[in-house]
Amino acid sequence: MNLAAAAVNENVAHISNYLIYSAMAVYTLAFLAHVTEWTFGSRSKVAVQSAALVTAAAAKPAVTVKSAGGTAVIERPQVVTRATASDRGIPDGPGAAGEDEQGDMYGRIAISLTVLAWALHVGGVVARAISVERAPWGNMYEFSTTFGATAVTAYLVLLALGKNVRWIGLFITTAVLLDLGMAVSVLYTASDQLVPALHSYWLWIHVSCAIISGALFFLGATATFLFLFRDSYESGLLQGKPNKGRWANAMSRLPAASTLDKFAYRVNAAVFPLWTFTIVAGAIWAEAAWGRYWGWDPKETWSFITFVLYACYLHARATAGWKGRKAAYLALLAFACFLFNYYGVNIFITGKHSYAGV
Repeated sequence: MNLAAAAVNENVAHISNYLIYSAMAVYTLAFLAHVTEWTFGSRSKVAVQSAALVTAAAAKPAVTVKSAGGTAVIERPQVVTRATASDRGIPDGPGAAGEDEQGDMYGRIAISLTVLAWALHVGGVVARAISVERAPWGNMYEFSTTFGATAVTAYLVLLALGKNVRWIGLFITTAVLLDLGMAVSVLYTASDQLVPALHSYWLWIHVSCAIISGALFFLGATATFLFLFRDSYESGLLQGKPNKGRWANAMSRLPAASTLDKFAYRVNAAVFPLWTFTIVAGAIWAEAAWGRYWGWDPKETWSFITFVLYACYLHARATAGWKGRKAAYLALLAFACFLFNYYGVNIFITGKHSYAGV
């Protein structure tokens, strides 16, 4: 590479950094707008009481009266103290803004800011690719920035398709800010060429699939995490426990536990084949680079553990005794293993995949 080309690439790298920092600033504004949406948003007392009555009516056991030779016999109903998420019949909450117009306005502002931040973010990733003249995910810094952009892309696509997922906005802007903050402060690596093992077209295939899988797994994990809180809230309603205060008000605005559970399951089930292909593609690449398909390298081992846990989760969802909270805990454990596979293995464990650049 001649000096002129090197100077151009260095300037493009500076532009990439500027765009990433600009995206972080706008994501921060979007985060604050979402916080304001949840703060100003509320459900009216009438709506909360109405939902509670619907819940109580759904939970109230029916009284059966049988007539036996002129004698009326009232059968004692079976009292269900904890219904599963799928049989409660509780409607979805109205969303983060509730029924507050001002809260809804802040929510729409937050989405607009998220779109602007996403455009800057994607621009930074593309500029990084131009500066290094390759796929922009050759080290942990590049993987992190691309991962965050992919997660936001998935969220915005769901919104564009008309899906009621604005409730994820606060959580995704929070996660992306943490992701980018870690990338620029701890994981940052100057633009450079790849180590020899990564010079392959499989870099485009294998790593891109891993990024997409992780971004969608994150959406599923977020829904699963919120499901646990909403499930506890609904259980309190069913048992007649008082649910008051800001926490209960926020929980009442989330989708129903059954909706969150279904959303998480569909996302995880849809992305699981892609994660399977990611592992297979990695094995093929390993054979081309190192002469063996599988060697139980730490990265390979934890990828397999993540695969097994998500497979167990999907199987658990098809087993009556493991639906609901048990399956949710398993899904969160699987995502925790995915995160450890990325951060923990890359930073703290030495192996053939030790090319994080930190």
